Amino acid sequence: MSGNANDEVNVNKCKNKRYFEDTVDESEVKKVKVTRKRQDFKGEIIKVDQNVQKPFKSKKYFKKFRPQLDKRPKLPEEVLNKHTRGERVDTDGIKTNYFKEKQRRKEIYLEYATEQAARTEILLSEPQGFIEPGDEEITAQYRQADIVKNVDIQSAAKHFKLNLDFGPYCMRYSKNGRHLLLGGRKGHVAAFDWVTKKLHCEMNVMEEVADVSFFHTHTMFACAQKDHVYVYDNQGTELHCVKRLYRVNKMEFLPYHFLLATGNNDGYASWLDVSIGELVGNFNTNMGTIRLMRHNPANGVLCIGSGKGVVSMWSPKVKAPLAKLLCHPTPISTLTIDHKGQHLITAGLDCFVKVWDIRALSGPLFKYKLRLPANQLDVSQRGVLAISQGKSCEMYTNFLMEKKPSHPYLKHYSDTFVHGMRFCPYEDILGIATASGIESLVIPGSGEPNYDALEDNPYETKKQRREREVHALLEKIPPELITLDPNDITTVDVPTLQEKVDAKKAIFFLKPPHVVINPRRKMKGRGGSVKAARNKQIVKDMKRKEFITNIRQTKKSIIATHKQEKVGEDFLPLETPTSVLDRFKPKKMKR
Repeated sequence: MSGNANDEVNVNKCKNKRYFEDTVDESEVKKVKVTRKRQDFKGEIIKVDQNVQKPFKSKKYFKKFRPQLDKRPKLPEEVLNKHTRGERVDTDGIKTNYFKEKQRRKEIYLEYATEQAARTEILLSEPQGFIEPGDEEITAQYRQADIVKNVDIQSAAKHFKLNLDFGPYCMRYSKNGRHLLLGGRKGHVAAFDWVTKKLHCEMNVMEEVADVSFFHTHTMFACAQKDHVYVYDNQGTELHCVKRLYRVNKMEFLPYHFLLATGNNDGYASWLDVSIGELVGNFNTNMGTIRLMRHNPANGVLCIGSGKGVVSMWSPKVKAPLAKLLCHPTPISTLTIDHKGQHLITAGLDCFVKVWDIRALSGPLFKYKLRLPANQLDVSQRGVLAISQGKSCEMYTNFLMEKKPSHPYLKHYSDTFVHGMRFCPYEDILGIATASGIESLVIPGSGEPNYDALEDNPYETKKQRREREVHALLEKIPPELITLDPNDITTVDVPTLQEKVDAKKAIFFLKPPHVVINPRRKMKGRGGSVKAARNKQIVKDMKRKEFITNIRQTKKSIIATHKQEKVGEDFLPLETPTSVLDRFKPKKMKR
């Protein structure tokens, strides 16, 4: 038994060693005494005036909000000035220290964002292409055959021409610039991947096609046919027939709002929400037949050109134009808006092309004189302006030029009249739709070389397209937010002085409510109708008196609040001096 007991003790010791390797008795542990030396304060006490503002310690906040600031190399001021957001806000006019501190912190965040934006320029590795002319050469002399010979094989394959027999044609590129949609006036409709030349679908709808448009993806598109708008998938299967959109001439798709905007022969502008299949707006613009229409990609406002030289801007929830701009004394022949939504370019029958500031609704900033009226206009992502006049097309490197140059950047002559013209996104390609087919022209330097794969990915897979579609539906912008200035939504709605005055006038001059009296039973016998009329009049008088007393009380309360606002805490009313001669003043007559 003793041996077994010793074994148990050894086992317990092993178990303890497993959890406590060094076991020491408490009696053997020496306690350490901590001695703290007290130091008497030797010096003078300085009283700090609390009214004096404490200096702003920038280093503390810079380390807190901008980690690893000292380790990074400093950027040159020229690079930072490209992404700056303006001068700092002066905090001297801010009364409370809390809001001063809040504004300083905001300035630090803005400075950090500016620096981050400047540093990301390193990631934009793809340069913009351009043509370098030789000595005593002009780039306008180069033809498409010369450009194709001197570029790489992939870029040369993007130049092609399709001769088709069902024109004149209209064309539209998808949002990521990978797919092309064609619509012929005689019923021919085709959709294909223009890079790989893979055909998605081709059909003849056996009636007139006025315009075509892709939806948020290339798998669905709309065709404005003779009477109604039809929706097809990329296999050519008819999905819907929207009969409420009648005799449509022009279509524009708003990708962030999922709205298909249309304009028809009768002057009606309509907005169809393709996610729920309902019309969110449909009203008459009173401008006649709509044949010129573009949407502003910055705020979603629809710009419609009329035959009176006026460009009007429309929103689906407002039945009146948000703004009107008189651009030309003659009818407008074509119009377009740049990729950033900052400038509006219009052309009229007076042979002028004008550039307007669409944000300030001012201008024209620039004005160019042409030999002939322009029938088509378009601006690329890099600001290249394309102008077509009949069969000839001219390209200029920048549409913001003070004076029109003597020679354009490039020239092209097509076989037949140009009916449509669009720049391909993220490619140096200009698509031209004519009466006999389409042409794809190589315009070096026109497209944006660096794309955001989360926004528009030309090489997206089927799974990525589905994920992007789901995210776009969750982040869909409601049509009520389509305004000229989207930043107004984030501001506080402060009523103006005129609105306050009108509201008070409306309170004082309200009509008494109409009193409806239905007696339980009709008075029968002698004098029954007379008594009923008298009782009705008595009830009406009582209601009217109650209403008048309520109006008087509200009027008194409003006047009292105004007196309190005018009279501050430091206001001391002056007593009117009395005089002995006051008894000789004329007394006010009591009415």
